[in-house]
Amino acid sequence: MTALRRQERLSVYDFARATVETQLRIPFFQSLVQAGFPSPAENYVERVCDLNDLCISNAEATYFVRVASDSMIGDRIDRDDVLVVDCSREPVDGKIVVVWLNGDHVVKRIHYAGELIVLMSSNPKYDPIYVHPGDDFRVFGVVTFVIQKPV
Repeated sequence: MTALRRQERLSVYDFARATVETQLRIPFFQSLVQAGFPSPAENYVERVCDLNDLCISNAEATYFVRVASDSMIGDRIDRDDVLVVDCSREPVDGKIVVVWLNGDHVVKRIHYAGELIVLMSSNPKYDPIYVHPGDDFRVFGVVTFVIQKPV
């Protein structure tokens, strides 16, 4: 197995449990945002939206995780982005997941090839990670949203 590079590892300090104790109610506009010139007639607020309702479907199983490396930049996941991770979702083939592997949490795209599990980065400078029998491996959860600041 390829050894995990230090910059790929997620620290325990990068994890935070999602809570819905506080509601953040933000206006939610009915019209879509245009990349060109908007019409002033389209400023109609559809309803108020709580970000918990938008991003979290199972609060008891949802965590926020801060990204520690550039291994997933091909999926537009950058260092210091925040991932919304749902531990109750099924880690089906091709999903982006946070896993525990031999003492470290990492974020990768999971692929199944029979009994073999392959963890793929979307940055070509990182090799695939093959999960072997006997490895300390668990899927922590499935990434459902990526929260990032605009450039």
